[in-house]
Amino acid sequence: MLSEEGTGRFLSSRVRGIRPSGIRAFFDLNAAGGDTIALGIGEPDFVTPEKVREACVQALREGQTKYTSNAGLMELREELSAYFSSSFALSYDPEQEIIVTVGSSEAVDLALRAVIDPGDEVLIPAPTYIAYEPIIHLHGGKIVEVAATAEEQFKLTPQALEAAITPHSKVLMINYPCNPTGTVMTEQDWLPIAELIVKHNLVVISDEVYAELTYGRKHVSIASLPGMKERTIVVSGFSKAFAMTGWRVGYACGPRELIAGMLKIHQYTAMCAPTIAQIAALESLRHGLAAKDEMMASYNERRKLFVAGLNAIGLACHEPEGAFYAFPSIASTGMSSEQFALRLLEEAKVAVVPGHVFGSGGEGFIRCSYATSLVDLEKALERMGRFMQVMQPV
Repeated sequence: MLSEEGTGRFLSSRVRGIRPSGIRAFFDLNAAGGDTIALGIGEPDFVTPEKVREACVQALREGQTKYTSNAGLMELREELSAYFSSSFALSYDPEQEIIVTVGSSEAVDLALRAVIDPGDEVLIPAPTYIAYEPIIHLHGGKIVEVAATAEEQFKLTPQALEAAITPHSKVLMINYPCNPTGTVMTEQDWLPIAELIVKHNLVVISDEVYAELTYGRKHVSIASLPGMKERTIVVSGFSKAFAMTGWRVGYACGPRELIAGMLKIHQYTAMCAPTIAQIAALESLRHGLAAKDEMMASYNERRKLFVAGLNAIGLACHEPEGAFYAFPSIASTGMSSEQFALRLLEEAKVAVVPGHVFGSGGEGFIRCSYATSLVDLEKALERMGRFMQVMQPV
């Protein structure tokens, strides 16, 4: 017989210390909300393009259902190498510097596991994607948030980074274009950051899953700057720009020693990414780039409408230049971000994510995904506008 404490007492202290996802909490509330417009989950509303789906169906008909190499299909890695060269001015050896993973989430996990020892400090510009903190916690690392403020358009500044660095700092974990703010860093923004990284001998994990989704400004990978490729692991995937969230195909590119370390972990934990999903990803790179660009153009149209609408109803919002999120301020309401999000859901039937779940600097903001139809975005703005007119701060 188990004690009154039940099976929970068997959980490790690190697992017990992890908070449930703040995004998923509001997703679950929305799921039971009936006529709710969901602006919470960061998922494209597009279906994976038909050519990509057909490539998967054909692979199934041909019986391509066995394991691939642990590192992924060589054809896919070769195509990724060519894609990075043409799109981001980066050259990677497909044999030793690229690994295909089970979504970009596994790539992030592998990268952190490969480089963190217990007690190592991981510097993270915040607000940022909520999954980094619990993964770092699980692997014994220490999270050090670096303030990326609204006054600086949520960009990482060299002043803020240098102030946060200590003798225990080992990793800089970055996410630009940024979830949740939509912020994009330019080459000029990166240059002084790169100097500090080299000066303090940091390793960089750069989550670039929104690299293809930029508006009027091309994405610049920090790995493309002088002295950075040899100390940077670039993480990305097919979920966002290619509308392939459920296929779970990601990848990491980086120095062969670090990729080899990630591959060792991957061999024992995931074996390989799903074969037919890798085939679909290969088709996306070979024949799906036009569809990707069409989806990006649609997001841009929605971005312009939605951000202008937020500002018009009194929710001040900086212009996001990447990803598909708006991060408006709710400071004028006198509410906390959680209070605002709950009342907006209950009274206006619009689901957003409170900014505090994205770490320091997120309080006073909400994250809204505009990866939904123009019709729903217009309805959401109407409801939010009425809510702003009649609501009373608590």
